[in-house]
Amino acid sequence: MSIRSLDLLDLPVITRYRNDVITLDSARALTRGHPLGAMGLLAYVNPTRHLYAAIANGGDAALLGGVIHTRGETFAKLLYLAPSSRLDDPELPALLEHLVIQAGEWKAFHVMAEVEESSRIFPALRTAGFSVYAWQKLWDVSQIEKTETGSGHGWRRMNSVDLPAVQSLHYQIVPPLMHPVEPAPKRVIGFVCSENMKCYASVTAGMYGIVLTPLIHPDERNVGEKIASLVDNLPDRRGRKVYLCVRSYQTWLEPALEDLGAQAAPRQAVMVKHLVRMIQDGQLARAVPANVNIQPSRISRMDIDE
Repeated sequence: MSIRSLDLLDLPVITRYRNDVITLDSARALTRGHPLGAMGLLAYVNPTRHLYAAIANGGDAALLGGVIHTRGETFAKLLYLAPSSRLDDPELPALLEHLVIQAGEWKAFHVMAEVEESSRIFPALRTAGFSVYAWQKLWDVSQIEKTETGSGHGWRRMNSVDLPAVQSLHYQIVPPLMHPVEPAPKRVIGFVCSENMKCYASVTAGMYGIVLTPLIHPDERNVGEKIASLVDNLPDRRGRKVYLCVRSYQTWLEPALEDLGAQAAPRQAVMVKHLVRMIQDGQLARAVPANVNIQPSRISRMDIDE
């Protein structure tokens, strides 16, 4: 089997698989649309973006897959695989490994994939070295009922001065196991609740929708009202659908979302593969600073009876 990058000559294959795709980056699919649609394909011709697609030729039909990386981030994400009707293909792990190698060339430390728990792709991902790190649900909050007191819970755009407080909130809520694959925010993007800085929501937006990922402290009160206020006062929404991504360490938010009338999609597994990056240009480090004196330790001999 040969694996190579996707090009324009593969357009007939892309057209054939357009309606037979499994998406592995939920936020991008909800905000940017179909990964094999016209807009998705145009993104691949931009050489400045860390966006790569590959085709595996062999067997009865071809396999397609894509991976994406945001500059400056420590992780990459699998975008899609096609056709979804051949997720048990024995050649699929080799295609996944090819995509992972590309992510490593972008200097990513981890590769993530979001998969519905009933999907048949689990065996291939596990064979390729992926493990489940968390679970999540995407809630459609576009039509949630507005609460009468919701307008009193003010949200505002995050400012640079808020970054330390948001990072502290992240370390309080996100389990340490997830810190390498879900690092604390480094960019000033999102919304904070102006009352006590115990509510934060990151934002991913596109022409088709908006995805909010909340970090809300368990001690916070009136959570339903705060969520409703955030959705109701999103700037520049322009009729787009709004979704809330709730990870397994924030499941206590789900009863509040149910009370608001939000609709949950099937549960997904957040799967991760860790990569190793070789350090090239290494330098020898001095074991002990020159101005430090170390006294030899005294170890008494212990006799052992044989």
